[in-house]
Amino acid sequence: MPDLSTVKAALAAQHIETPSWAYGNSGTRFKVFAQPGVPRTPQEKLDDAARVHEHTGVAPTVALHIPWDRVDDYAALAAYAQERGLGLGAINSNVFQDDDYKLGSVANPDPAVRRKALGHLLECVDIMDATGSRDLKLWFSDGTNYPGQDDLHARQDRFAEALAAVYERLGDGQRMLLEYKLFEPAFYATDVPDWGTAYAHCLKLGPKAQVVVDTGHHAPGTNIEFIVAFLLREERLGGFDFNSRFYADDDLMVGAADPFQLFRIMYEVVRGGGLDAGIAFMLDQCHNIEPKIPAIIRSVMNVQEATAKALLVDAEALKEAQLAGDVLGANAVVMDAYNTDVRPLLAEVRTDAGLDPDPLAAYRASGWQEHIVADRVGGTQAGWGA
Repeated sequence: MPDLSTVKAALAAQHIETPSWAYGNSGTRFKVFAQPGVPRTPQEKLDDAARVHEHTGVAPTVALHIPWDRVDDYAALAAYAQERGLGLGAINSNVFQDDDYKLGSVANPDPAVRRKALGHLLECVDIMDATGSRDLKLWFSDGTNYPGQDDLHARQDRFAEALAAVYERLGDGQRMLLEYKLFEPAFYATDVPDWGTAYAHCLKLGPKAQVVVDTGHHAPGTNIEFIVAFLLREERLGGFDFNSRFYADDDLMVGAADPFQLFRIMYEVVRGGGLDAGIAFMLDQCHNIEPKIPAIIRSVMNVQEATAKALLVDAEALKEAQLAGDVLGANAVVMDAYNTDVRPLLAEVRTDAGLDPDPLAAYRASGWQEHIVADRVGGTQAGWGA
């Protein structure tokens, strides 16, 4: 059996990044349901993120999204975060909201639009310099809706040219994390639709380019844990965007749709040494109808629980069964770990760290929700319209 002290140490050292946009108003393409107390500024998003870290102990960084989190002084924003016990994490670019990007951004057939998109990506690297962020996270909505709309080969050439320019701009200790998505909003062909396309581009660029696995960005039935194992083996797994989806979209709370899948993914992370490999474990979620901060806390806890179960897999017993060809025995080892109630173990980890064993109860008792509802009146709430 795994040594419990080692398991507890790994859980105490876990780092789960929360996204600034999860604290703001969001919705579907049809409607955004505003909530009272939602942040109005990047600073107020950081105030809320500090509460998540205060109650969980494992969420010390916040990912920014540009231009949603644009400020005049990014060094000052980093200092504001530090004063609240936080750091600024991945810088997420946005080349999908402007009208110019109707036919794509870096793959657009219009060179002027491509220059505009590239300029934004390079601006994001400048922001990384100012904030001390390690990771530039790139997601592209580029694609086509109809056969013949554009040259698929040429679009890949344009895409590779832009990525190479951004890669060249990266400084020491900085990385490019390339995300992929099966579809949406492109109906016919998305330019980076799968892990293989992202991996091929990263392989050509060099070691600073790595793949992001968004758990909601795959076709139904895709074996995501195999992708994770492969990319870990190739040392090209740069990070995760944790979320869930039942049918198409991908912004529900991680572990909501298939907690067993989340466990299987985290087992491959543990098996492949991913907890100590500098991988960025980040939430990428939009809380449309549930309260923001409690949903983020619950999501962090879901990742913690899946990780705890993965750490409890008896590696020696599993290897013995695998080498003996004991199919049922090997599966039983995995299932025993998954079926373990790890909540008491995590309560011990939190208590040892001086935290309340129940983060959600601690947040409810803190009075923070009542405070922000009363205080954040007026101004424009963070979010996006539909």
